[in-house]
Amino acid sequence: MRLSTLYQLKQPLFSLASTVILGVLVHTAGYGQGNPAATPSGTQPAPTPSAAVTADSLTFDFNQDISVQLIPFEDMFKLALAYSPTIKFEAAVAAGTQASYNLSKVQILQNLTGYANYSSGNQAILSTGTNANDQLAQISNGYRYGVNVAFSIHELFGRPQQIRLAKANYDATIERKRLAEIQLRRDLFNLYQDLLLAQKILQIRLRDDQASLAAYRIAEVELQKGKIAPEAHAFNSNRYAETRATVEQAKTSFIKAIYALELFVGVPIRQLKRV
Repeated sequence: MRLSTLYQLKQPLFSLASTVILGVLVHTAGYGQGNPAATPSGTQPAPTPSAAVTADSLTFDFNQDISVQLIPFEDMFKLALAYSPTIKFEAAVAAGTQASYNLSKVQILQNLTGYANYSSGNQAILSTGTNANDQLAQISNGYRYGVNVAFSIHELFGRPQQIRLAKANYDATIERKRLAEIQLRRDLFNLYQDLLLAQKILQIRLRDDQASLAAYRIAEVELQKGKIAPEAHAFNSNRYAETRATVEQAKTSFIKAIYALELFVGVPIRQLKRV
């Protein structure tokens, strides 16, 4: 029975096969997020999607490499640096440790104080004479100003260590910020490559889907003419259903990759498209 079926599938149907295959090749239909998936219905399988993928009202030319449709990777990385919460957090921590370091260098000035005062009136009690006009009676009158300086042993030996500690903390936050930038670049590159891979896989799945659709339609016509057994038609129908499922999975992965890149960079996907 199986040999008979295979023999019947190999029978030339030049006019019919060429018409069906030509119709499949010239058929195009756009699809995108939210479009219903094409599935076999009765004797009229749904058309195969191709040509373009629409995401967030932005259409990418599916037949063109998406890497040439997006802005350069370095520009994308600059946007990610500007909008990344992790980088902003590390920058704020670095600014705080820098302020602490600068404060530790001038904190010694707290031991230096100045004063100024003014006094007037009869303060003869401070004088040893009885003459009211005695100049000694006015010894405590007038302006006074000066500077007080006091140093402790801790300031002499402990202050340099505190400055070194603040400097080390500041250097550590700078290096941690650089590490966060490196991690950001690596994660962005991985997402970018995942998007390119998702597009290539989807293109391969679509070509396989078109071939399966052509075989399904040919087998359907041959079944109606009694040239093949129902088992052969069921095999082609199952093969087409499997390819349709893989196409939908590949399409979902592609759209997920687009939006993952959008969320990671932090700007709408339309801003990532090359003008």
